[in-house]
Amino acid sequence: MSHLTIGLTGGIASGKSLVESQFHALGVPVLDADQVSRDVVAPPSTALDEIAKQFGSDFITTEGSLDRRRMREHVFTNAEAKRQLEAILHPHIRQRLRQWLDAQTAPYCMVSVAILLEAGMNKLVDRVLVIDVPVETQKARLTGRDSISEELADNMIATQTQRHIRLKAAHDVIQNTGTPEQTLQEVTRLHHVYLDLASRRI
Repeated sequence: MSHLTIGLTGGIASGKSLVESQFHALGVPVLDADQVSRDVVAPPSTALDEIAKQFGSDFITTEGSLDRRRMREHVFTNAEAKRQLEAILHPHIRQRLRQWLDAQTAPYCMVSVAILLEAGMNKLVDRVLVIDVPVETQKARLTGRDSISEELADNMIATQTQRHIRLKAAHDVIQNTGTPEQTLQEVTRLHHVYLDLASRRI
């Protein structure tokens, strides 16, 4: 890969999707690992078979798909189950990411991965861009947007890399606490930074 690769990450409900869409609107190729994770378990798939074998048929819907909400609630209250699920999914996701990255021809591209650091997928990218908001903002967005309990919101936040560790790993940071227009200003600024960096790569 000779092109510049940016890893977009941030805590849950930090606004990664907004930033992702804004970069995409500027013509940047962006791959969302959340979509990849849905694709790799779409029936029929090896990953879905492995999940059914590990967790049982209770986590498969009557239509034969993964019961994502039930699985999410299960793994965010059970650390061992979370590790088991990740052990199944991560190799499939990493393979898809590598295939996509190898096919890119733009000056720079971006992969959006919520667990970029936790899964060690930062090794696939050149720079890490962190979307940051206070934990209180994350919790408010989760309970309001997804109608989940405060307890589950706390568990979901707690299972991710701590905020200060994520920020320490960042090459670039967008504070996503303002308006979408303010966020777009930062996205546009970084877009030009990345184009410049890409133009200076050998």
